Amino acid sequence: MSLQTVTSMHASLFITCYNDTLFPETGRAVVRLLERLGVELEFNQRQTCCGQMHANTGFRFEAFAQAKRFIHLYKDAEAVVAPSSSCVAMMRDQYPGLIEELGNEDLRREFEALLPRVYELSEYLIDKLGIEDVGSYFPHRVAYHASCHGVRALHLGERPYKLLAKVGGLELVPIPSAERCCGFGGTFSVKNAEVSSAMLAAKLQDVVSTRAEYCTALDNSCLMHLGGAMHRQYIGMKTIHLAEILASTQADAERFPVEATR
Repeated sequence: MSLQTVTSMHASLFITCYNDTLFPETGRAVVRLLERLGVELEFNQRQTCCGQMHANTGFRFEAFAQAKRFIHLYKDAEAVVAPSSSCVAMMRDQYPGLIEELGNEDLRREFEALLPRVYELSEYLIDKLGIEDVGSYFPHRVAYHASCHGVRALHLGERPYKLLAKVGGLELVPIPSAERCCGFGGTFSVKNAEVSSAMLAAKLQDVVSTRAEYCTALDNSCLMHLGGAMHRQYIGMKTIHLAEILASTQADAERFPVEATR
């Protein structure tokens, strides 16, 4: 596949605490991908969490602290890229309410100036860089799970599909009832375990019916939920974040087979 590149582009990687703790390979894949495209990346080591889990469980003070920290760390960034539709949705949907509760006018202005420069990975590639073909190669049969935050909060639409369609060697197979939730929902899966498990079973049936080798998504939280069920049921399908597919090249495939990180 041909490789498009950009010039004079800078971005800051917000890896998200979930990826940093459990799936660090996703962050490394984003770095490989964007640097290959010519983006100059920075990584602010003072970053922590977007505050979503705090806000969703009623810990407003802790969520306030994380929102303020994020804004102060990235207010001067040219762009902020996060490989998680869930975290970006938190910023767009819940930060405005948090800041309104704080009543800090200076913080509100800083946030409003920053928010248009915060991107989920597929948004950054297509909307900001104007690139669909990132020069990747992944010779496998792949099913794409559209996470709830990506579909309903960010309205990502065809962006991930357009990127996958340009991956060399990849066969993209559709998942029936593609917009059906996997049932994870963070603490929802703990507080409502029976409902979550039922949703997971229905989604897993749809995913497995594709006979794909890999299931990919924009959120490792969904992939962990699905991958755990696959492991428990001895299903041979693997899970892999979209960034890891896009970071893969033909040279990688020739040196060693791509393995999922879960």
